[in-house]
Amino acid sequence: MKPVICFGEALIDFLNITDKCDEKLRVNEFRQYPGGAPANAAVAVAKLGGRAYFSGQVGADMFGDFLEQSLKYYRVDTHFLLRHVSAKTSLAFVSLDKVGERSFSFYRDNSADILVTRSQLENTIFCSEQVNDNYIFHFCSNTLTSNDIADTTSFAVKTAKSQRALICFDVNLRHNLWSTAKADIVLVNQLVDQAHVLKFSLEELDYLSEGHHSAFIKRSFNQQACLILVTDGGNDIVYHSKHNSGTIRPPEVDVVDTTAGGDGFVGGLLFGLSQLGFNQAELNKLTKDEERLRCLLYFASACGAYAVSRPGAFPALPSLEQVSTLFSTSVDKTYEINTLFRN
Repeated sequence: MKPVICFGEALIDFLNITDKCDEKLRVNEFRQYPGGAPANAAVAVAKLGGRAYFSGQVGADMFGDFLEQSLKYYRVDTHFLLRHVSAKTSLAFVSLDKVGERSFSFYRDNSADILVTRSQLENTIFCSEQVNDNYIFHFCSNTLTSNDIADTTSFAVKTAKSQRALICFDVNLRHNLWSTAKADIVLVNQLVDQAHVLKFSLEELDYLSEGHHSAFIKRSFNQQACLILVTDGGNDIVYHSKHNSGTIRPPEVDVVDTTAGGDGFVGGLLFGLSQLGFNQAELNKLTKDEERLRCLLYFASACGAYAVSRPGAFPALPSLEQVSTLFSTSVDKTYEINTLFRN
């Protein structure tokens, strides 16, 4: 089993659970949940039984305490979790529409998660004996939104690659976190070019490719990519490799909250890759075995589907036992869970 290191932001999701009338004023009620896409992915791996680490920084405040406690509760290793002495933990207020789709309002001005430095990573992840075997390094784009944290992220990815890590990039664009209100296409694509596994939403692929999907995907395979995944809400997941392309139909569930859906999917995929112990060359071999690849992707989609059927992020992510029921409803599989992850 390979360790999975998820780098980036851990933050508080204040989820709008209901509203009520106070005299004639409608008052929203929010509930505090632990979140942040890379932290969610780490919890997803750990709850499935994998060996997950979270690398990032939170404040020395009550929210940072809560996030550290939550990560530990779900058995994520916090050996690489940093605490900033003065900067605050990031907050996100999340509103849901009638079908569980989200809108975000972030409070992230000079927050702890975007103040991580190269030297902090050199003194934690990249000098640690805890991950001295090959590992999987996972990150998202929210640590590219300002120059300093983008530089730190680029350093982390390049260093992980030099240590023969498998690199996974869930693009996960949040345009309202960028000073221009639009993600920097050139910068994000520089990191796309470094990753072996790429996950986009259809909207993100449209934006980063400027509408030229085929040319963009071909270019990615000419760089480092082995596997490209494109999600579209509850619609089919599209996969591409150098050897094949196809679609996966996720399980149908009653959607409650989509907050952790994409992270549940990515976490399921990371768990599968960690169990199989794949490096880049072995991942290329997997993509030739389309039957097994499809089964792995269906398992990941079942993890995401389970997550959207429950509120919040960390609590909504499934254990291996919980996702087994959804997985077993697929008619498009040959492997059972207990044989899927045998290398």
